[in-house]
Amino acid sequence: MPKRRRFIPILKILGIVILVFGLSMLLPLIISLILGDDAQRAYDHAFLVTVGAGSLLWLATFKNQDELRYRDGFLLVVLIWTILPIFAALPLLIYLPDLSFTDAYFETMSGLTTTGATTLSGLDNLAPSINLWRTQMHLIGGMGVIVLVVAVLPLLGVGGRQMFKIESPTPMKDTKLTPRMAETAKGLWVVYLFLTLACFVAFWVGGMGWVDALIHAFTVMGLGGFSSHDASFGHFNSVTLEAIAMVFALVAGMNFATHFLVLRHRSFKVYGNDPEVRWFLFIVLGSCLALAIYLWAKGVYLDFPSALRYASFNTISIATSLGLANQDFNAWPYFAALWMLFLGSFSPSAGSTGGGIKMMRALLLYQQLHRELARLIHPNAEIPIKLRGAAVPDKIMYAVLAFFFIYVASIVILGFLLTMTGLDAFTAFTAIVATINSTGPGLGQVGPATTYAILTDFQTWICTFSMLLGRLELFTLLVVISPVFWRK
Repeated sequence: MPKRRRFIPILKILGIVILVFGLSMLLPLIISLILGDDAQRAYDHAFLVTVGAGSLLWLATFKNQDELRYRDGFLLVVLIWTILPIFAALPLLIYLPDLSFTDAYFETMSGLTTTGATTLSGLDNLAPSINLWRTQMHLIGGMGVIVLVVAVLPLLGVGGRQMFKIESPTPMKDTKLTPRMAETAKGLWVVYLFLTLACFVAFWVGGMGWVDALIHAFTVMGLGGFSSHDASFGHFNSVTLEAIAMVFALVAGMNFATHFLVLRHRSFKVYGNDPEVRWFLFIVLGSCLALAIYLWAKGVYLDFPSALRYASFNTISIATSLGLANQDFNAWPYFAALWMLFLGSFSPSAGSTGGGIKMMRALLLYQQLHRELARLIHPNAEIPIKLRGAAVPDKIMYAVLAFFFIYVASIVILGFLLTMTGLDAFTAFTAIVATINSTGPGLGQVGPATTYAILTDFQTWICTFSMLLGRLELFTLLVVISPVFWRK
């Protein structure tokens, strides 16, 4: 295939993705019309530009029938996740004319990657539909806009299996939940939207207004972190709403393929067969109790019920990479805040909407450590690493070890790069940990009570790159920017 023609299938699918993404702007536009806020013009222009651009790109490549190659899927995924934030930023740039493109792109990258780090303040005074658009990006990015499009592409005569394999989290890559890929994508989205609807109803019944309930349902199920209030979830000061958010955050932190199978087989025993679920709940809930005792003993809270309330909400929020807060945990003893950030680096399950290296890889790394220690004592012993009772091939372990090395190296390099720009080391490294793990708030100058607006443009772009790198699970982005990818 000629080199130029090779990119036509990529551009064709990219056009469809942009078109579908533009159509998603109809929801906040409708909400804006219902509420009569002042953001309608922003959606009118952004909708026309986005749908127009997607349509033109699709029509220009419509006649091409070439199949998308496996390696082209890497480039397509990177293009989607770097170009969509540009179109997503249009409503913000039109509605907030003083907002710079750097901050707008950071905001929308944070939304689509479900990071939840923000440069905006005065959220309570924004048009409700603007806050809805910000969190709707969590909904879209949570399960992956690619999966949504895979469910649509077969209807348009375009194969999407390569994209699904690259975009989907680890356990889904080799598990056929349903016989057809499109059915799999649709099944996952049905589960995702069903749980989002349940979360919305629970918030609404729990006392939230319907707009806030919709906004925070999008945030919680996407494990994002955007809120419609500067005080984040602390604005509501409601134990009931906090309990609802914690339950659904834990649900969103589990593998959606597992939820799919539970609903399909109508049996909760599926959860018991998933090793990630057991360890995820044990570590996160155990940390809630331990940190509550620690904060109570340190005198941060005078009574244990208060310590348990605030420790549980913020620990679950940060560990699952949700990123909402009901207290400024930046003011807590450093151990508590750092432990929560540490949990966010591995606690969410593979196949969830959370970030980090995922519990699946953490379990494999632990077993690898145990195997190496055992080999020191018994050099000739054959000690297999097992997952769900089956031996894990060495090639998978090599990939996990390579991933972990790149993960740590990325944090170190990007953290040092931020410190080189003059940012203090504590803020710099927690900002990178928070963005690469899609957690949202860091510590220091980027804690839950502040925003990332304190960063310079260059520092903001570093954190933006960190979000993209983490969302694409490192390898996808690094493969595309490597010279070997562009060789024949």
